[in-house]
Amino acid sequence: MTSFAVVGSGWRAEMFWRLGAALPGLECLGAVVRTPRDLPVPTFSSLDEIRPDFLVTAVSWSASPSVIVEAVERGLPVLAETPPAPTAEGLAELWRRTGDTGLVQVAEQYLLVPAHAARLAAVRAGVIGEPTQVQVSSTHMYHAISMMRGFLGVGRGQVTVRATRTTAPLVDPLTRDGWTDDPEPKPATTTIATVDFGDGRSGLYDFTVNQWHNQLRFRRLVVRGTHGELRDDEVVRLLEPRTIVRSPLVRRQTGYDLDLDGFDTDTITLGDRVLFRNPFPGLRFSDEEIAIATQLRQMADWVRGDGPPPYPLADGAHDHLVALAVEESADTDRTVTIDAPAWR
Repeated sequence: MTSFAVVGSGWRAEMFWRLGAALPGLECLGAVVRTPRDLPVPTFSSLDEIRPDFLVTAVSWSASPSVIVEAVERGLPVLAETPPAPTAEGLAELWRRTGDTGLVQVAEQYLLVPAHAARLAAVRAGVIGEPTQVQVSSTHMYHAISMMRGFLGVGRGQVTVRATRTTAPLVDPLTRDGWTDDPEPKPATTTIATVDFGDGRSGLYDFTVNQWHNQLRFRRLVVRGTHGELRDDEVVRLLEPRTIVRSPLVRRQTGYDLDLDGFDTDTITLGDRVLFRNPFPGLRFSDEEIAIATQLRQMADWVRGDGPPPYPLADGAHDHLVALAVEESADTDRTVTIDAPAWR
């Protein structure tokens, strides 16, 4: 049994302890919180009161670095919510204080979401040749950069960013709190950026405020390669000379119509190739829950010495540093270049 504890009590912390309770071989010992409160797990006032196999930090951006450092000073492996620090200076300081320990992983889940995991498997299998560009219009900042770097297979080298912002009216029918019941358009800001990773590999960043929840904007993902292109759930590719084919990525979802197996994700396939198979069959997890549960399982495997590090601090810090460059470029209307960060 591998144990963990959560620092925090918000909606993301709740997801970790709830999913941990559903996974065999994992045990959530409780939550570390500043002030006593009624939670469905035991609560502790400090890290001195608990000794799990690893710690999950699910606190605010500003509080995260100090909690990570405190855990590392106690020799605790950490799975830190994104981003690990809010500013470029904070990222550098966090790396200076914890980077050499190798104890810090980052809870970057987007490439573990079933649809993205399937797309990533297709790209890594060479279906579209060598990937050269990734266009992301669905999520913001570090998540989008992580997706770009993951699909392109690029490391933590020099990056050049050019970004702009525009504002236009848009109805916002849904937020995290639910339906707004407001049909009136309000000003909504869109940030668009080109991200040059070098060697002919690039990303296009396109995010409108609240795009995670606003269903009036499609989520789009395009991965362009030397021999074809993946667009959302469809691939076009050169199969052989004079033969261009289009193939769908197909999700098998149980529980529809007269399927009596219960509502669950089964597989995502491309032709006869299985790109993704649900690692938690029968638990009825949503896509986000599958991604978070996969993180927890990977973290548990790593601390036991049974698997690779899930997402090292250097990668999480680099994602956010590039995201901060996007914001800086949009703020200043200038090109911003990142060169040789401390964790390179």
